[in-house]
Amino acid sequence: MLKTALITGAAGGIGRAVVELFHARDWRVVGLDRVEFGDGFPEPGLFIMTDVSQPKELEGTFATVRSFTDRLEALVNNAALQIAKSLLETTLEEWDEVMHANLRSVFLVSKLAHPLLKAARGAAVVNVSSVHAIQTSANIAAYAASKGGLLALTRAMAIEFAPDKIRVNALLPGAVDTAMLRAGLGRDQLGGDPGTRLEDLARKTVGGRIGQPAEIAQAIHFLADQQQSSFMTGQSLVVDGGATARLSTE
Repeated sequence: MLKTALITGAAGGIGRAVVELFHARDWRVVGLDRVEFGDGFPEPGLFIMTDVSQPKELEGTFATVRSFTDRLEALVNNAALQIAKSLLETTLEEWDEVMHANLRSVFLVSKLAHPLLKAARGAAVVNVSSVHAIQTSANIAAYAASKGGLLALTRAMAIEFAPDKIRVNALLPGAVDTAMLRAGLGRDQLGGDPGTRLEDLARKTVGGRIGQPAEIAQAIHFLADQQQSSFMTGQSLVVDGGATARLSTE
């Protein structure tokens, strides 16, 4: 019987890579996103267009999920929103929008997915955080705060879900070549050409390059797999090309 994974933010750069990899590893995939996935969602699978930060939408979404499967072996909380503004310029509405998309969504989806995860009698949750949770920059405060909160939520979930044989870990990607990263690099406060800034960013990693979505998907699969990471729970795994290993003064 095929294992089933639910992936939020499935239409984005990392989300698509996760969908493709899990399908290639013989998982059934349920994808959620507030934008269309487009052609090519893998069969047998299910894509639902929904806003995972909205409780009323999620009630109907999970009714559909439960009609598709009676269990989930993995949940990947990947949906995210980034607003690149200084803290003083960030409005309350923008702050709340980021918190709802990046943190409240994980709370809501995980609660609704819990019965399906418990039914698998051995499941894993992977919360996609960010290196901004531990080391950040200017003009990204709301995003950094939401991703930092996700680390605390991950630890709490790991403790509370353990009796039901559900492991919970967080993945902290560094710079990954996605539309979100390129949009962030193009913000006016930073100045310069986005392509040049991307090259500068690559040079700051130990490996001299930014990551690819497929590489992050491999790490997510590792945390979801019951054999490869069976003794890991409540942990944070940084995958950033060594960017956080280097002293800022070097």
